[in-house]
Amino acid sequence: MLAVAVLAAGKGTRMKSDRPKVLQPLAGATLVERVLRSCRTLEPERQLLIVGHQAERVEQELGHLTGLEYVLQQPQNGTGHAVQQLLEPLAGFSGELLVLNGDVPLLRPETLEQLLDRHRQSGAAVTLLTARLDDPTGYGRVFADAEGQVSAIVEHLDCNPAQRDTDLINGGIYCFDWPKLAAVLPLLTSDNDQGELYLTDTVALLQPAFHLEVSDPDEINGVNDRLQLSQCEAVLQDRLRCHWMAEGVTFVDPPSCTLSDGSRFGRDVVVEPQCHFRGSSVIGDGCRIGPGCLIEDSELGCGVEVLHSVVRGAVVADGCAIGPFAQLRAGSNLAAGCRVGNFVEIKNSVLEAEVKVNHLSYIGDADLGSGVNVGAGTITANYDGLRKHRTVIGAGSKTGANSVLVAPINLGERVTVGAGSTLTKDVPSGALAIGRARQLIKENWPGPA
Repeated sequence: MLAVAVLAAGKGTRMKSDRPKVLQPLAGATLVERVLRSCRTLEPERQLLIVGHQAERVEQELGHLTGLEYVLQQPQNGTGHAVQQLLEPLAGFSGELLVLNGDVPLLRPETLEQLLDRHRQSGAAVTLLTARLDDPTGYGRVFADAEGQVSAIVEHLDCNPAQRDTDLINGGIYCFDWPKLAAVLPLLTSDNDQGELYLTDTVALLQPAFHLEVSDPDEINGVNDRLQLSQCEAVLQDRLRCHWMAEGVTFVDPPSCTLSDGSRFGRDVVVEPQCHFRGSSVIGDGCRIGPGCLIEDSELGCGVEVLHSVVRGAVVADGCAIGPFAQLRAGSNLAAGCRVGNFVEIKNSVLEAEVKVNHLSYIGDADLGSGVNVGAGTITANYDGLRKHRTVIGAGSKTGANSVLVAPINLGERVTVGAGSTLTKDVPSGALAIGRARQLIKENWPGPA
Protein backbone atom coordinates (compact mmCIF):
# COMPACT_ATOMS: atom_id res chain seq x y z
CA MET A 1 0.00 0.00 0.00
CA LEU A 2 1.15 3.52 -0.78
CA ALA A 3 0.27 6.88 0.75
CA VAL A 4 1.45 10.20 -0.71
CA ALA A 5 1.92 13.29 1.44
CA VAL A 6 2.55 16.69 -0.14
CA LEU A 7 4.03 19.44 2.00
CA ALA A 8 2.07 22.59 1.15
CA ALA A 9 1.93 24.63 4.36
CA GLY A 10 4.64 27.24 3.77
CA LYS A 11 4.09 30.98 3.41
CA GLY A 12 6.43 31.51 0.46
CA THR A 13 7.35 35.00 1.63
CA ARG A 14 10.04 35.39 -1.02
CA MET A 15 7.38 35.19 -3.73
CA LYS A 16 6.07 38.55 -2.46
CA SER A 17 2.55 37.51 -3.39
CA ASP A 18 -0.90 37.45 -1.82
CA ARG A 19 -1.31 33.93 -3.21
CA PRO A 20 0.11 30.94 -1.32
CA LYS A 21 3.26 29.71 -3.01
CA VAL A 22 1.82 26.31 -3.91
CA LEU A 23 -0.99 28.06 -5.84
CA GLN A 24 1.36 30.01 -8.09
CA PRO A 25 0.64 29.17 -11.77
CA LEU A 26 3.05 27.26 -13.97
CA ALA A 27 2.14 26.51 -17.61
CA GLY A 28 -1.55 26.58 -16.87
CA ALA A 29 -1.62 24.66 -13.58
CA THR A 30 -0.66 25.46 -10.00
CA LEU A 31 2.59 24.18 -8.53
CA VAL A 32 0.84 21.79 -6.19
CA GLU A 33 -1.40 20.41 -8.95
CA ARG A 34 1.72 19.55 -10.94
CA VAL A 35 3.17 17.76 -7.94
CA LEU A 36 -0.04 15.75 -7.49
CA ARG A 37 -0.08 14.85 -11.18
CA SER A 38 3.46 13.49 -11.00
CA CYS A 39 2.39 10.67 -8.68
CA ARG A 40 -0.92 9.83 -10.38
CA THR A 41 0.49 6.77 -12.19
CA LEU A 42 1.53 5.28 -8.82
CA GLU A 43 -2.18 4.96 -7.94
CA PRO A 44 -1.73 5.66 -4.20
CA GLU A 45 -4.40 4.51 -1.77
CA ARG A 46 -4.12 7.75 0.21
CA GLN A 47 -3.28 11.33 -0.87
CA LEU A 48 -2.70 13.80 1.94
CA LEU A 49 -2.02 17.51 1.54
CA ILE A 50 -0.39 19.16 4.55
CA VAL A 51 -1.63 22.75 4.60
CA GLY A 52 -1.02 25.73 6.84
CA HIS A 53 -0.68 29.23 5.39
CA GLN A 54 -4.03 30.26 3.87
CA ALA A 55 -5.21 26.68 4.30
CA GLU A 56 -8.84 27.49 3.48
CA ARG A 57 -7.85 29.16 0.21
CA VAL A 58 -5.70 26.20 -0.80
CA GLU A 59 -8.56 23.79 -0.10
CA GLN A 60 -11.02 25.98 -1.99
CA GLU A 61 -8.88 26.31 -5.11
CA LEU A 62 -8.17 22.57 -5.17
CA GLY A 63 -11.81 21.68 -4.60
CA HIS A 64 -12.09 20.24 -8.12
CA LEU A 65 -9.63 17.47 -7.20
CA THR A 66 -11.07 14.30 -5.71
CA GLY A 67 -9.55 11.96 -3.15
CA LEU A 68 -7.46 14.58 -1.34
CA GLU A 69 -7.22 14.56 2.46
CA TYR A 70 -6.22 17.85 4.09
CA VAL A 71 -4.04 17.88 7.18
CA LEU A 72 -3.45 21.15 9.03
CA GLN A 73 0.04 22.11 10.24
CA GLN A 74 -0.23 24.99 12.68
CA PRO A 75 2.21 26.52 13.40
CA GLN A 76 4.72 25.67 10.66
CA ASN A 77 7.87 24.46 12.37
CA GLY A 78 9.80 22.62 9.67
CA THR A 79 9.40 19.57 7.46
CA GLY A 80 9.71 17.13 10.36
CA HIS A 81 6.94 18.90 12.20
CA ALA A 82 4.79 18.78 9.05
CA VAL A 83 5.10 15.01 8.73
CA GLN A 84 4.44 14.59 12.45
CA GLN A 85 0.92 15.81 11.68
CA LEU A 86 0.35 12.52 9.82
CA LEU A 87 0.71 10.37 12.93
CA GLU A 88 -3.00 10.52 13.66
CA PRO A 89 -4.51 10.30 10.14
CA LEU A 90 -2.14 7.45 9.20
CA ALA A 91 -2.50 5.53 12.46
CA GLY A 92 -2.66 1.85 11.57
CA PHE A 93 -1.36 2.37 8.03
CA SER A 94 1.30 -0.21 7.22
CA GLY A 95 2.56 0.67 3.74
CA GLU A 96 5.01 3.12 2.22
CA LEU A 97 4.78 6.89 2.54
CA LEU A 98 6.00 9.01 -0.36
CA VAL A 99 6.75 12.58 0.78
CA LEU A 100 6.75 15.30 -1.89
CA ASN A 101 7.12 19.07 -1.74
CA GLY A 102 4.34 21.26 -3.09
CA ASP A 103 6.89 23.66 -4.59
CA VAL A 104 8.90 21.08 -6.60
CA PRO A 105 6.81 20.87 -9.79
CA LEU A 106 9.10 19.28 -12.40
CA LEU A 107 9.24 15.68 -11.21
CA ARG A 108 8.56 13.11 -13.91
CA PRO A 109 6.20 10.24 -13.06
CA GLU A 110 8.80 7.72 -14.20
CA THR A 111 11.29 9.11 -11.68
CA LEU A 112 8.88 8.52 -8.81
CA GLU A 113 8.20 5.03 -10.13
CA GLN A 114 11.94 4.34 -10.07
CA LEU A 115 12.19 5.71 -6.53
CA LEU A 116 9.39 3.46 -5.32
CA ASP A 117 10.89 0.40 -7.08
CA ARG A 118 14.34 1.15 -5.60
CA HIS A 119 12.82 1.46 -2.14
CA ARG A 120 10.94 -1.81 -2.36
CA GLN A 121 13.77 -3.82 -3.91
CA SER A 122 16.40 -2.62 -1.43
CA GLY A 123 14.29 -3.23 1.64
CA ALA A 124 15.21 0.24 2.88
CA ALA A 125 13.53 2.01 5.74
CA VAL A 126 13.89 5.21 3.71
CA THR A 127 14.95 6.01 0.14
CA LEU A 128 15.55 9.57 -0.94
CA LEU A 129 15.94 11.32 -4.27
CA THR A 130 19.28 13.03 -4.87
CA ALA A 131 21.06 14.96 -7.61
CA ARG A 132 24.52 16.32 -8.35
CA LEU A 133 24.73 20.07 -8.88
CA ASP A 134 27.57 22.25 -10.08
CA ASP A 135 26.51 24.76 -7.45
CA PRO A 136 24.83 22.99 -4.50
CA THR A 137 24.52 26.18 -2.43
CA GLY A 138 21.40 26.15 -0.28
CA TYR A 139 20.75 22.42 -0.51
CA GLY A 140 21.30 19.78 2.14
CA ARG A 141 24.31 17.55 1.39
CA VAL A 142 23.97 13.76 1.21
CA PHE A 143 26.76 11.45 2.34
CA ALA A 144 26.60 7.89 1.01
CA ASP A 145 28.81 4.94 0.10
CA ALA A 146 29.38 3.43 -3.34
CA GLU A 147 26.35 1.14 -2.97
CA GLY A 148 24.09 4.12 -2.37
CA GLN A 149 23.59 3.58 1.36
CA VAL A 150 23.18 6.93 3.10
CA SER A 151 24.98 7.69 6.32
CA ALA A 152 23.89 11.31 6.86
CA ILE A 153 22.15 14.38 5.45
CA VAL A 154 23.37 17.78 6.60
CA GLU A 155 21.46 20.96 5.83
CA HIS A 156 23.45 23.68 4.06
CA LEU A 157 23.40 26.08 7.00
CA ASP A 158 24.66 23.34 9.31
CA CYS A 159 27.47 22.13 7.01
CA ASN A 160 31.10 22.76 7.88
CA PRO A 161 33.40 24.01 5.06
CA ALA A 162 34.53 20.48 4.14
CA GLN A 163 30.96 19.16 3.96
CA ARG A 164 29.91 22.02 1.67
CA ASP A 165 32.34 20.72 -0.98
CA THR A 166 30.03 17.73 -1.51
CA ASP A 167 27.96 18.11 -4.69
CA LEU A 168 25.42 15.34 -3.96
CA ILE A 169 22.34 17.11 -2.68
CA ASN A 170 19.05 16.11 -1.12
CA GLY A 171 16.09 16.64 -3.44
CA GLY A 172 13.62 16.64 -0.54
CA ILE A 173 11.69 13.68 -1.96
CA TYR A 174 11.45 10.59 0.27
CA CYS A 175 9.92 7.15 0.31
CA PHE A 176 9.54 5.80 3.85
CA ASP A 177 8.48 2.59 5.49
CA TRP A 178 5.67 4.32 7.36
CA PRO A 179 5.57 2.23 10.56
CA LYS A 180 9.34 2.71 11.00
CA LEU A 181 9.08 6.44 10.32
CA ALA A 182 6.14 6.79 12.72
CA ALA A 183 8.26 5.25 15.46
CA VAL A 184 11.07 7.84 15.14
CA LEU A 185 9.09 11.01 14.33
CA PRO A 186 8.51 11.81 18.03
CA LEU A 187 12.30 11.71 18.58
CA LEU A 188 13.04 14.73 16.38
CA THR A 189 14.57 17.80 18.03
CA SER A 190 15.07 21.41 16.91
CA ASP A 191 18.76 21.53 17.81
CA ASN A 192 19.91 23.19 14.56
CA ASP A 193 20.59 26.59 13.04
CA GLN A 194 16.95 27.15 12.06
CA GLY A 195 15.43 25.91 15.31
CA GLU A 196 13.06 23.65 13.32
CA LEU A 197 12.22 19.96 13.16
CA TYR A 198 13.95 18.55 10.07
CA LEU A 199 12.54 15.53 8.29
CA THR A 200 16.11 14.87 7.10
CA ASP A 201 17.08 14.01 10.69
CA THR A 202 14.98 10.84 10.47
CA VAL A 203 17.47 9.37 8.00
CA ALA A 204 20.07 8.92 10.72
CA LEU A 205 17.43 7.14 12.81
CA LEU A 206 16.27 4.81 10.03
CA GLN A 207 18.42 2.02 8.68
CA PRO A 208 19.09 1.02 6.06
CA ALA A 209 18.75 4.30 4.13
CA PHE A 210 19.44 4.50 0.38
CA HIS A 211 19.31 7.18 -2.29
CA LEU A 212 18.41 7.32 -5.96
CA GLU A 213 20.28 9.88 -8.06
CA VAL A 214 18.24 11.52 -10.81
CA SER A 215 19.82 11.87 -14.23
CA ASP A 216 18.21 15.29 -14.82
CA PRO A 217 18.80 17.67 -11.90
CA ASP A 218 16.10 20.00 -13.21
CA GLU A 219 13.53 17.58 -11.83
CA ILE A 220 14.22 18.58 -8.25
CA ASN A 221 14.22 22.33 -8.89
CA GLY A 222 12.25 24.06 -6.16
CA VAL A 223 10.39 27.36 -6.33
CA ASN A 224 11.06 29.93 -3.64
CA ASP A 225 10.90 33.18 -5.60
CA ARG A 226 9.82 34.63 -8.95
CA LEU A 227 13.18 33.94 -10.55
CA GLN A 228 13.00 30.23 -9.74
CA LEU A 229 9.39 30.16 -10.92
CA SER A 230 10.48 31.56 -14.28
CA GLN A 231 13.31 29.03 -14.48
CA CYS A 232 10.88 26.16 -13.89
CA GLU A 233 8.54 27.64 -16.50
CA ALA A 234 11.40 27.65 -19.02
CA VAL A 235 12.20 23.99 -18.30
CA LEU A 236 8.57 22.94 -18.58
CA GLN A 237 8.00 24.92 -21.78
CA ASP A 238 11.04 23.31 -23.35
CA ARG A 239 9.74 19.85 -22.42
CA LEU A 240 6.32 20.62 -23.95
CA ARG A 241 7.73 22.01 -27.19
CA CYS A 242 10.16 19.10 -27.57
CA HIS A 243 7.32 16.64 -27.03
CA TRP A 244 5.14 18.18 -29.74
CA MET A 245 8.00 18.61 -32.19
CA ALA A 246 8.62 14.87 -31.79
CA GLU A 247 4.92 14.38 -32.64
CA GLY A 248 5.18 16.28 -35.94
CA VAL A 249 4.66 19.96 -35.05
CA THR A 250 6.98 22.64 -36.47
CA PHE A 251 7.89 25.58 -34.22
CA VAL A 252 9.65 28.18 -36.35
CA ASP A 253 11.07 29.92 -33.28
CA PRO A 254 10.47 27.58 -30.33
CA PRO A 255 11.66 29.81 -27.46
CA SER A 256 9.20 32.56 -28.44
CA CYS A 257 6.15 30.29 -28.05
CA THR A 258 4.49 29.00 -24.87
CA LEU A 259 2.11 26.09 -24.31
CA SER A 260 -0.15 24.72 -21.61
CA ASP A 261 -0.31 21.08 -20.63
CA GLY A 262 -3.82 21.02 -22.06
CA SER A 263 -2.68 21.95 -25.57
CA ARG A 264 -3.01 19.24 -28.21
CA PHE A 265 -1.67 19.37 -31.77
CA GLY A 266 -2.16 17.29 -34.90
CA ARG A 267 0.54 16.53 -37.44
CA ASP A 268 2.09 19.02 -39.84
CA VAL A 269 1.02 21.99 -37.75
CA VAL A 270 3.26 25.03 -38.26
CA VAL A 271 3.56 27.47 -35.38
CA GLU A 272 5.14 30.80 -36.27
CA PRO A 273 6.98 32.99 -33.72
CA GLN A 274 5.24 34.62 -30.75
CA CYS A 275 2.30 32.25 -30.49
CA HIS A 276 0.81 31.18 -27.18
CA PHE A 277 -1.57 28.33 -26.34
CA ARG A 278 -3.56 28.36 -23.10
CA GLY A 279 -6.01 26.08 -21.35
CA SER A 280 -7.43 23.12 -23.25
CA SER A 281 -6.80 23.89 -26.90
CA VAL A 282 -6.86 21.41 -29.76
CA ILE A 283 -5.13 22.28 -33.04
CA GLY A 284 -5.95 20.01 -35.98
CA ASP A 285 -3.67 18.59 -38.68
CA GLY A 286 -2.08 21.00 -41.10
CA CYS A 287 -2.98 24.23 -39.27
CA ARG A 288 -0.77 27.27 -39.57
CA ILE A 289 -0.77 29.50 -36.51
CA GLY A 290 0.86 32.91 -36.33
CA PRO A 291 2.89 34.83 -36.05
CA GLY A 292 1.55 36.67 -33.05
CA CYS A 293 -1.46 34.59 -31.93
CA LEU A 294 -3.13 33.64 -28.66
CA ILE A 295 -5.26 30.47 -28.69
CA GLU A 296 -7.11 29.66 -25.46
CA ASP A 297 -9.62 26.90 -24.65
CA SER A 298 -10.46 26.55 -28.34
CA GLU A 299 -10.76 23.80 -30.94
CA LEU A 300 -9.38 24.30 -34.44
CA GLY A 301 -10.09 21.82 -37.20
CA CYS A 302 -7.69 20.78 -39.96
CA GLY A 303 -6.05 23.29 -42.25
CA VAL A 304 -7.04 26.37 -40.27
CA GLU A 305 -4.92 29.51 -40.64
CA VAL A 306 -4.73 32.10 -37.87
CA LEU A 307 -2.63 35.25 -38.23
CA HIS A 308 -2.01 37.92 -35.56
CA SER A 309 -5.27 37.09 -33.82
CA VAL A 310 -6.86 36.06 -30.51
CA VAL A 311 -9.09 32.98 -30.32
CA ARG A 312 -10.73 32.26 -26.95
CA GLY A 313 -13.42 29.71 -26.21
CA ALA A 314 -14.17 29.16 -29.89
CA VAL A 315 -14.71 26.21 -32.23
CA VAL A 316 -13.32 26.66 -35.74
CA ALA A 317 -13.94 24.00 -38.39
CA ASP A 318 -11.69 22.84 -41.22
CA GLY A 319 -10.26 25.27 -43.74
CA CYS A 320 -11.14 28.52 -41.98
CA ALA A 321 -8.92 31.60 -42.13
CA ILE A 322 -8.72 34.03 -39.21
CA GLY A 323 -7.02 37.42 -39.18
CA PRO A 324 -4.98 39.41 -39.21
CA PHE A 325 -6.02 41.24 -36.04
CA ALA A 326 -9.27 39.37 -35.46
CA GLN A 327 -10.77 38.25 -32.17
CA LEU A 328 -12.98 35.21 -31.69
CA ARG A 329 -14.58 35.30 -28.25
CA ALA A 330 -16.37 32.68 -26.18
CA GLY A 331 -19.20 30.89 -27.94
CA SER A 332 -17.95 31.56 -31.47
CA ASN A 333 -18.61 28.55 -33.68
CA LEU A 334 -17.38 28.65 -37.27
CA ALA A 335 -18.26 25.98 -39.82
CA ALA A 336 -15.90 24.90 -42.61
CA GLY A 337 -14.41 27.46 -44.96
CA CYS A 338 -15.29 30.63 -43.09
CA ARG A 339 -13.19 33.77 -43.46
CA VAL A 340 -12.82 36.27 -40.62
CA GLY A 341 -10.59 39.16 -41.60
CA ASN A 342 -8.80 42.16 -40.18
CA PHE A 343 -10.25 43.96 -37.15
CA VAL A 344 -13.28 41.69 -36.90
CA GLU A 345 -14.73 40.56 -33.57
CA ILE A 346 -17.01 37.51 -33.29
CA LYS A 347 -18.76 36.72 -30.02
CA ASN A 348 -21.29 34.01 -29.09
CA SER A 349 -22.25 33.49 -32.73
CA VAL A 350 -22.70 30.63 -35.17
CA LEU A 351 -21.31 31.04 -38.68
CA GLU A 352 -22.32 28.36 -41.14
CA ALA A 353 -20.10 27.18 -43.99
CA GLU A 354 -18.31 29.68 -46.23
CA VAL A 355 -19.40 32.80 -44.34
CA LYS A 356 -17.15 35.79 -44.99
CA VAL A 357 -16.66 38.62 -42.50
CA ASN A 358 -13.61 40.25 -43.96
CA HIS A 359 -13.25 43.75 -42.53
CA LEU A 360 -13.91 45.95 -39.50
CA SER A 361 -17.07 44.26 -38.21
CA TYR A 362 -18.64 43.16 -34.94
CA ILE A 363 -20.81 40.03 -35.00
CA GLY A 364 -22.26 39.34 -31.56
CA ASP A 365 -25.07 36.98 -30.52
CA ALA A 366 -25.84 36.13 -34.14
CA ASP A 367 -26.59 33.20 -36.42
CA LEU A 368 -25.30 33.52 -39.98
CA GLY A 369 -26.40 31.03 -42.63
CA SER A 370 -24.08 29.48 -45.17
CA GLY A 371 -22.51 31.76 -47.74
CA VAL A 372 -23.38 35.02 -45.97
CA ASN A 373 -21.10 37.90 -46.97
CA VAL A 374 -20.78 40.60 -44.33
CA GLY A 375 -19.71 43.97 -45.69
CA ALA A 376 -16.99 46.09 -44.11
CA GLY A 377 -18.07 47.85 -40.94
CA THR A 378 -21.24 45.82 -40.37
CA ILE A 379 -22.39 45.80 -36.74
CA THR A 380 -24.94 43.63 -34.99
CA ALA A 381 -26.27 45.94 -32.27
CA ASN A 382 -27.09 43.21 -29.77
CA TYR A 383 -27.48 45.13 -26.49
CA ASP A 384 -30.40 47.38 -25.58
CA GLY A 385 -28.94 48.54 -22.28
CA LEU A 386 -30.54 45.73 -20.27
CA ARG A 387 -30.45 42.54 -22.31
CA LYS A 388 -28.63 40.91 -25.21
CA HIS A 389 -30.69 40.06 -28.31
CA ARG A 390 -30.02 37.79 -31.26
CA THR A 391 -29.55 38.57 -34.94
CA VAL A 392 -30.36 35.93 -37.58
CA ILE A 393 -29.13 36.28 -41.17
CA GLY A 394 -30.27 33.66 -43.68
CA ALA A 395 -28.11 31.77 -46.15
CA GLY A 396 -26.73 33.68 -49.11
CA SER A 397 -27.49 37.13 -47.74
CA LYS A 398 -25.17 40.13 -48.10
CA THR A 399 -24.79 43.27 -46.02
CA GLY A 400 -23.38 46.46 -47.46
CA ALA A 401 -20.59 48.45 -45.86
CA ASN A 402 -21.37 50.26 -42.59
CA SER A 403 -24.64 48.48 -41.94
CA VAL A 404 -26.15 48.29 -38.46
CA LEU A 405 -28.55 45.46 -37.64
CA VAL A 406 -30.44 46.31 -34.45
CA ALA A 407 -31.38 43.11 -32.64
CA PRO A 408 -33.65 41.32 -32.23
CA ILE A 409 -33.87 41.05 -36.00
CA ASN A 410 -34.30 38.30 -38.57
CA LEU A 411 -33.10 38.60 -42.16
CA GLY A 412 -34.29 35.88 -44.51
CA GLU A 413 -32.27 34.07 -47.16
CA ARG A 414 -30.70 35.93 -50.12
CA VAL A 415 -31.35 39.33 -48.53
CA THR A 416 -29.32 42.30 -49.71
CA VAL A 417 -28.74 45.16 -47.28
CA GLY A 418 -27.83 48.48 -48.82
CA ALA A 419 -24.62 50.14 -47.68
CA GLY A 420 -24.99 52.50 -44.73
CA SER A 421 -28.34 51.05 -43.64
CA THR A 422 -29.63 50.82 -40.10
CA LEU A 423 -32.27 48.09 -39.92
CA THR A 424 -34.68 47.60 -37.03
CA LYS A 425 -37.32 45.36 -38.63
CA ASP A 426 -37.27 41.81 -40.01
CA VAL A 427 -36.61 41.42 -43.76
CA PRO A 428 -38.17 38.61 -45.85
CA SER A 429 -36.13 36.32 -48.07
CA GLY A 430 -35.06 37.64 -51.45
CA ALA A 431 -35.58 41.31 -50.52
CA LEU A 432 -33.45 44.43 -50.77
CA ALA A 433 -33.42 46.40 -47.51
CA ILE A 434 -32.32 50.03 -47.36
CA GLY A 435 -32.62 52.04 -44.19
CA ARG A 436 -30.71 55.30 -44.44
CA ALA A 437 -31.40 59.00 -44.52
CA ARG A 438 -32.12 60.57 -47.90
CA GLN A 439 -29.08 62.36 -49.31
CA LEU A 440 -29.50 66.08 -49.64
CA ILE A 441 -27.27 68.38 -51.71
CA LYS A 442 -27.50 72.15 -51.37
CA GLU A 443 -25.52 73.86 -54.07
CA ASN A 444 -23.60 77.08 -53.54
CA TRP A 445 -23.49 76.54 -49.79
CA PRO A 446 -21.45 79.25 -48.07
CA GLY A 447 -18.40 77.77 -46.39
CA PRO A 448 -17.18 78.63 -42.95
CA ALA A 449 -16.30 82.26 -42.46
